[in-house]
Amino acid sequence: MSPADAAARPVRARLVRFHYGWVIVALTFILILVTAGVRAAPGVLIVPLEDEFHWSRATISFAVSVNLLLYGAVGPFAAAVMDRFGVRLTMALSLIATAAAVALSPLMREAWQLVLLWGVVVGVACGFVGAYLAAFIAARWFHTRRGLVVGVLTAANAAGQLVFLPSMAAIATHAGWRAMSLTLGVVTIGFVPLLVLLMRDRPAAIGLAPYGDPRGPQPIAAPQGNPVAVAFRALADGARSRDFWLIAGGYFVCGASTNGLIGTHLIPACVDHGLTEVVGAGLLAATGVFSFIGGTVSGWLSDRFDNRWMLFWYYGLRGLSLMYLPFAFDMSFYGLSLFMVFYGLDWIAGVPPTVRLLSAVVGSERTGIMVAWITVIHQVGGAGAAYLAGVLRISYGSYLEAFMLSGMLCVLAALMVLFIGVGRRRREPRGAVAPA
Repeated sequence: MSPADAAARPVRARLVRFHYGWVIVALTFILILVTAGVRAAPGVLIVPLEDEFHWSRATISFAVSVNLLLYGAVGPFAAAVMDRFGVRLTMALSLIATAAAVALSPLMREAWQLVLLWGVVVGVACGFVGAYLAAFIAARWFHTRRGLVVGVLTAANAAGQLVFLPSMAAIATHAGWRAMSLTLGVVTIGFVPLLVLLMRDRPAAIGLAPYGDPRGPQPIAAPQGNPVAVAFRALADGARSRDFWLIAGGYFVCGASTNGLIGTHLIPACVDHGLTEVVGAGLLAATGVFSFIGGTVSGWLSDRFDNRWMLFWYYGLRGLSLMYLPFAFDMSFYGLSLFMVFYGLDWIAGVPPTVRLLSAVVGSERTGIMVAWITVIHQVGGAGAAYLAGVLRISYGSYLEAFMLSGMLCVLAALMVLFIGVGRRRREPRGAVAPA
């Protein structure tokens, strides 16, 4: 062997050890980040639309609730469609539809157009790059490190707030909400070529095994059955388990207390207390920074500790922070900053332990589609909270009642998740209920 070959061997070995699954994770992270920015935009739009068109906050909140509901409802069918027609094609079409709806927003003149574009089209299109996708990619491309991958990809939603919210609020303030919508549409469509170039459907398609799988590449089974029937059959099987409903119930409260309430109404609540939209968007973006940290660390922890107790602390502490929020508005900017740090660390931290617990209940093969189903329930909670908070704001003149109600629901969810796995006839090993 020549000296040059001997020197090149370590480099080649490192290249061989690098798994293409990490490229898929990076690409998926970027795409989730972009769609998270799109879904965060209604928080910036509420006040400008209210001022220009004199639509009530309840009407605008209804459009947001439709968005949240459809974003979750399409998930199980999106997972089945991806299995049938491929990840790359499905995600590319969803990005194109999202960009088109956002770019057409400046033409709106009636409230029903807001519901159609931002509620129906953006909700359905973004749902194809929805919350289920983290578990879908982790289960398909990784045999080990799944908790970490789920944590990182879930944190992309928080990163989307961090990257997009301050810039969107600044553009809306200085150039108008129409310029903001056009800019967001151009950015979204710009990532389609990157998706088409780099995305692959599964490891076996490029001769690889999932990361950490010692068995080597496995043959690809041809997808069978109608995607809608496949999705409902998976739900029927999972719904027979009491643990599935305990996990889903906690996720319902999670949706109500995060993107349904804070993600939609924090900026208008800041305006109600004399702060500008830019300040409110900055606070929400700061939450994204700490959500990114909390979600990633939680993914690492979920591989090592009892996931039930992790969820207990996450939901309980979130409930206390929401009960504190109405009083933070009167404690100056620093009171809100404390809430943003504390709440941000908790925002998406519950996703990795939820996915790990669900995987133990339904099995790794169905984890992706069942995460999509509990995401439906998550978004039902979010949609209900988004609309109800707007109604309570009109009825009582403040968001106090909405924040307190959401906090109490979180405390209830914290107690509920402790019953997951309790009373089974045959107890799983500790790894199945806790770190998988």
